[in-house]
Amino acid sequence: MYNKNLIDLESMNAEQIDKLVKRAKKIMQNPADFRHACDGKILATLFYEPSTRTQMSFQTAMLRLGGRTIGFDNPMNSSVAKGENLKDTISVISGYADIIAIRHPVEGTAMAASLYSDIPVINCGDGGHLHPTQTLTDIVTLSCEKGRLDNLKIGVCGDLLNGRTVHSLIKALVKYKNNSFTLISTPELGVPLYIIDILEKNNCKYTVSHNLADAISDLDVLYMTRIQRERFKSEEEYLEQKDVFVLDKKKLENARDDMIILHPLPRVNEITVDIDDDPRAMYFKQAQYGMYGRMALILLLLQDEDFVLKSREVIVSEHRCKNPKCVTQYENYLPNHSYEKLGMQMCDFCDKRID
Repeated sequence: MYNKNLIDLESMNAEQIDKLVKRAKKIMQNPADFRHACDGKILATLFYEPSTRTQMSFQTAMLRLGGRTIGFDNPMNSSVAKGENLKDTISVISGYADIIAIRHPVEGTAMAASLYSDIPVINCGDGGHLHPTQTLTDIVTLSCEKGRLDNLKIGVCGDLLNGRTVHSLIKALVKYKNNSFTLISTPELGVPLYIIDILEKNNCKYTVSHNLADAISDLDVLYMTRIQRERFKSEEEYLEQKDVFVLDKKKLENARDDMIILHPLPRVNEITVDIDDDPRAMYFKQAQYGMYGRMALILLLLQDEDFVLKSREVIVSEHRCKNPKCVTQYENYLPNHSYEKLGMQMCDFCDKRID
């Protein structure tokens, strides 16, 4: 089965990613050619969680393509405040717009939304689960700044457990040859097991490190992430982790001259501001690349009939997902969809194992 929803970058193959990158570069080179590409089209941005770059990047992308935007950036300003469920919100808005971009603090919400939408749905982040359009931003940046998407040594550092941008980035870059990862985190904030499964299934080399200064010396790319206060159960747990990994000038002395530094932003204190002027610091330029990547994505989903994304085969499970962060815990009408992976049943919404 195929669809027009970008929920997880696993649904895009390397050829489709390359096609999007090529389109983004074409828009960068000739922006005037695309000023009316989406005349008459409407993008709905449904942001149940705070955002600056992702929301404004999507809005700007649609405006630069000649389209318009509707939506909300605070669910308390919508009928959600009155108790409206996700199904009803999506069913109504998909009748108003041509494409939906949704961010939500609950894992699996974008997948759930796609079940009830008549128009394409783009996942702009679902809790600590996935953030595929940030990864498209990262990939456009890598292609433009490093000139390739293969044969890269990538270090990812920070909150790798809750860092949805990290999960999506790994899922995308395992599609390319000879990429390897250094996973830099505290033991408590290491990547989820399903990400390790993806690395091993794709024969992708990886190492685990608890020391940023030691790990930085041989990297092509350092991908820093913040420790996400909003994902912790208590302030005490957050404070124990928040200053463990900080990139400063002293650590950067160990890095190669051609290494680039990426960060999905917002930054808190994990990169000191005196690094901003270093030519290796690409995180502000990365945000600009993201707008062009999102312009390309909108165009491909709305106008390219051949650009369809593969759906995995799902079954109706006898068991309901027990992950307390899964959308199925909040929207209890959702079907018990699961899929099989390595002999285990996995929740189709949050990708956690169903026992």
